Amino acid sequence: MAKILIPIPLFDFDPTEVSIPAIELINSGHEVVFSTPDGNMGKADQRVITGEGFGWLKTLLCADSNGRNAYLKLIELNTFKKPIAYDQIDPSDFDCIFLPGGHAPGMKQYLESKSLQKLIPDFFESNKIVAAVCHGVVLLARSMVPNTEHSVLYGKTTTALLKSQEMSAYHLTKHRLGNYYKTYPETTVEMEVKSQLKCPNDFKKGPLPLFRDSPKRLNRGFVNIDGNYLSARWPGDIHLLTEKLIKKLTK
Repeated sequence: MAKILIPIPLFDFDPTEVSIPAIELINSGHEVVFSTPDGNMGKADQRVITGEGFGWLKTLLCADSNGRNAYLKLIELNTFKKPIAYDQIDPSDFDCIFLPGGHAPGMKQYLESKSLQKLIPDFFESNKIVAAVCHGVVLLARSMVPNTEHSVLYGKTTTALLKSQEMSAYHLTKHRLGNYYKTYPETTVEMEVKSQLKCPNDFKKGPLPLFRDSPKRLNRGFVNIDGNYLSARWPGDIHLLTEKLIKKLTK
């Protein structure tokens, strides 16, 4: 059994990217520990659950039934209700760290956390398993190897939310929701992550992300694997990412 750390912000994380891996990891016999900035229980981006403000785009942009059902299970778990604070994390206590994403404003306290950025390099230095999806890869890009000017992603291949995905969602919703889909208006996830790689070609886009994956349609997902580092692009890759992470932990 492995012990997995899942840091999240206090609010606005993507419900699918957190809930499905957590539930499946627990069902596979692993221990999951959540962490928030102050140790209080986190709350997902409610718009992604309810569809408020999405209009006719609700079906496209909301969490699907798999994600919503997993979130309902998640919020009843004691491990989710009782997270530890970021400053209480000891990397040596864990075998793996999983970094989920989300794009709404509340994600900034997670993406900009100096506490998380300081401890993440230890997972890479110890050759532990690291998995990230969507904006979670931004947190990795901002985590610098001690005594260097390089991110932990320098020299590795990775994927993350594609610029085409981010900009499409932004343009479809900006008249209703403003910068809701642009966590950082001056850049995109893909641009920031690429800026920290050794070579721009180390960013892997994968096949065109038209449909979400599911337990029965894993072939719709895309996961990039570089040693003990696994990355994915969006909630539509989460089932495949979870399966590959569990296999990696089992080995």
